[in-house]
Amino acid sequence: MPSASESKGASARSTRSDAVRNRQVLLDAAAEVFVASGVDAPIREIAARAGVGTGTVYRHFPTRADLVVAVYRHQVEACAEAGPALLADSASPFAALRAWTGLFVDFLVTKHGLADAMRADSGGFEALLAYFLDRLVPVCAQLLDAAADAGEIGPGTRAYELMRGIGNLCAGSDDDPRYDPRRLVGLLLQGLRQAE
Repeated sequence: MPSASESKGASARSTRSDAVRNRQVLLDAAAEVFVASGVDAPIREIAARAGVGTGTVYRHFPTRADLVVAVYRHQVEACAEAGPALLADSASPFAALRAWTGLFVDFLVTKHGLADAMRADSGGFEALLAYFLDRLVPVCAQLLDAAADAGEIGPGTRAYELMRGIGNLCAGSDDDPRYDPRRLVGLLLQGLRQAE
């Protein structure tokens, strides 16, 4: 039979794992809502998507900026981790690159409004941008190198330039429902393919 201190320790670990799980559910729900409605979406919409009360959202993220930054970091990590996994599991390096750019576009759509949400903290915004580049440029470079090594794209495409180009294609997509950045990103990727 476990002692009282062992039971307390197990209970504390269970509570911590529940809190981590709840935070992940909130971040996933917020990301989905931000993609659909922007970073100014009502907190109650995020809470409903996560299946929790608004108090739970505020307990984890006291301000909207806290929530937006947490979603941003969460999605950067997901995008960074997806690159090697896609490379290992996809039919070809180019297929992995195409799938990863789809995730990257989703991330960029979520990011719109981040600067407004962090208006009072320009240093924090700069730190997030540096974090974004440090985590994602090497992943994109790995995918590009693998596709070039496989002869699926020409050599010489730099990750930062590709990511910047995709970012430019995504800019303003929320202002015009007739504009589909994913279609144009697909055309950009086709342009990387080797001429047959």
